[in-house]
Amino acid sequence: MKKNFLAVLLIVILRVQGRLAVEGLLLSSFLLLSFSPFAQPFSQKETTSWQKQAQNVTIIRDNFGVPHIYGKTDADATFGLLYAQCEDDFPRVEMNYIEKLGRLGEVNGEQDMYNDLLIKLLITPEDAQADYKKAPAWLKKLLNAYADGINYYLHTHPEVKPALLTRFEPWFPLLWTDGSIGAISTADIRTRDLEAFYGEGKPSVGYNHERFVEYNQEILTGSNGFAFSPKITESGNSILYINPHVTFYFRPEVHVVSEEGLNAYGAVTWGQFFVYQGFNDKLGWMHTSSRTDVADTYLEKVTQKGSGYVYAYDGKERPVREQEITLKYTKNGQLEEKKVKAFYTHHGPVMGKRGGQWESLRSNNRTMNMLIQSWQRTKAKSFAEYQKAMDILENTSNNTVYADAEGNIAYWHGNFVPKRDPNYDWSEPVDGSIAATEWQGMHPVAEAVHIYNPPNGWIQNCNSTPFTAAGKDSPKQANYPNYMAPDGENFRGLNAVRVLEVPRKYTLEKVIEAGYNTYLTSFEILVPALVKAFEKNVPYTDDRYAYWIGPVSVLKNWDYHSGEKSVATTLAVKWGEKMSSTMYRTKVPGKPDADQVDMARYFAANASADELLAPFGEALFELNQKWGKWQMPWGEINRFQRASAAIDQNYRDDLPSLPVGFVSSAWGMLPSYSSRYFSGTKKRYGVNGNSFICAVEFGDRIRAKSLLAGGQSGDPVSKHFFDQGEMYTQGKFKDVLFYREDVEKQAVKTYHPGQ
Repeated sequence: MKKNFLAVLLIVILRVQGRLAVEGLLLSSFLLLSFSPFAQPFSQKETTSWQKQAQNVTIIRDNFGVPHIYGKTDADATFGLLYAQCEDDFPRVEMNYIEKLGRLGEVNGEQDMYNDLLIKLLITPEDAQADYKKAPAWLKKLLNAYADGINYYLHTHPEVKPALLTRFEPWFPLLWTDGSIGAISTADIRTRDLEAFYGEGKPSVGYNHERFVEYNQEILTGSNGFAFSPKITESGNSILYINPHVTFYFRPEVHVVSEEGLNAYGAVTWGQFFVYQGFNDKLGWMHTSSRTDVADTYLEKVTQKGSGYVYAYDGKERPVREQEITLKYTKNGQLEEKKVKAFYTHHGPVMGKRGGQWESLRSNNRTMNMLIQSWQRTKAKSFAEYQKAMDILENTSNNTVYADAEGNIAYWHGNFVPKRDPNYDWSEPVDGSIAATEWQGMHPVAEAVHIYNPPNGWIQNCNSTPFTAAGKDSPKQANYPNYMAPDGENFRGLNAVRVLEVPRKYTLEKVIEAGYNTYLTSFEILVPALVKAFEKNVPYTDDRYAYWIGPVSVLKNWDYHSGEKSVATTLAVKWGEKMSSTMYRTKVPGKPDADQVDMARYFAANASADELLAPFGEALFELNQKWGKWQMPWGEINRFQRASAAIDQNYRDDLPSLPVGFVSSAWGMLPSYSSRYFSGTKKRYGVNGNSFICAVEFGDRIRAKSLLAGGQSGDPVSKHFFDQGEMYTQGKFKDVLFYREDVEKQAVKTYHPGQ
């Protein structure tokens, strides 16, 4: 380690003056600790303990950089897992906890102040700290190991400069107990509601809540999960297909093993110690985002009384609880503060105002039991044990697709489902002044929507309705309250059923082939409407005819499959994006809860010629203006690029990129690749979609194949930064190394943390 220049200079000066006394040594030591960029705030006792624990952990990096972590105990494995995550991408580990601490504003500035307020209203360090103190001994060991693994990494990598967090605490994971990318449930509340209500540190006057709806509903591009029972597989073993669609690089691929029975492989969310989507030697689990109603807003009857507020409840007045929240943010290089007086009813924090009434939120965004459930499912060894984990009833954001070595396949739609009076519309805010709108306990798993071993032999969920999850063998919607499964159908769901209904004997390779079906179900409905509008409304004499006949003919003869060389894909996607805003604002008569498929079908059948043709003309104009022609193969425009370690990538046309034939799953494609243009780019670059993808077959031995967007490492210098990039664009999977003898054959590096 090089000595601090300032400290050395001072020592020299003191020597010259003949006063190198004890105080000089103390001062120089202080300066070394204070100014050295390598100093870390850890005690000798801590570092000695970590060095000892590190000897109980072996990390083997395979030929794709995947870390296989082996520990004597679960805590040792957790220690090694977090250390390995930090090696791969410490900034993402840190940023996830900066967010969950409500401190983004300190890093990103004033723009994130109300994101921080939302977190501070719903998740508090005090609650996490209290849970840590009362955690069972086994969980406390894991929490301690989590913090120790990260802190040991920082100690052994003094060159790493945290953005904010120089020490990780063992209670941090209790802030974030669900690994979902959308783990915070807020009903329809957004940060702009908070800003309007709390913007001046007091309730706003006359704010009329505008419900956030992009196209009058959320166009889900979320995740896919498929399960295949032994009756339809070639080997007679069950197979699980894991296909989350999230922001790229949101999760790495890991394998974590202990001598206490842990043996989990899959995707772990940066900074968490449980495998979120994956498998062990007996069973596997895939989560898709759920729209099960897990959070409700209440309209409160609030009046001012004295210096405070009261609200009406059950014929009486209750005081509104007040609490001052301090928000910190950087501005012009300085750390500033804003103090907000937050309000709470017994339902929860006040989040906004609608129709003159305060709107409070009841939700369940973090609990210790939620973290326990997240851990226990990774160690379950049978269907019965996995069901026991589900019985904890704390998973608020996920559906689960499941398969195991016993030959079972299963599906659960949601897990945390409050019981409610079905006479109320729970998709809207309800009256907070009456007891009738209170939650009435939880629905047990047996009452929630679920599927066990359906006769058809397959299960699919694509963030779509559970009532088509097993084709004709699906649950019946009439048997469940509306709040339990408000999810509509989407085009991926239609495509999944279309693909899986074809009888075949599945192998691992055929499962991957099915999961990579590129058929765009939406355009099967939309393109014929465009062709009809053109042929009926654009005669030979129309100036547009000669210009449009070529591209219309391309679409008319298209097979609706996307592809790298497909011009039709370019035309369809460009047109669809121009038209979708109008299409998804369509009111479908007699269907107030119309889903995206309902709206698209109604729009295609009833849209005016101009509603169909005008956006098509705009799409052609833009292609010609940007590229000089409309005959552009999709892969020349649609690219995959990973150019830097930045969490928010800066995409550039002058840097290398790869062509991609996939499109957003919003159009019905099963694999998802959502791309867009950026400032200064002619090409569009992928930001979201297929991330960690895996197919696993359960039998006497696990057989699995996987693929990760880009690569394992977040370090551009690493060969594993983009070594799966080309494989990713082509859907070419690597073999999963699950057994240690196989891992050691492909071992590139074997070490203890800290070496």
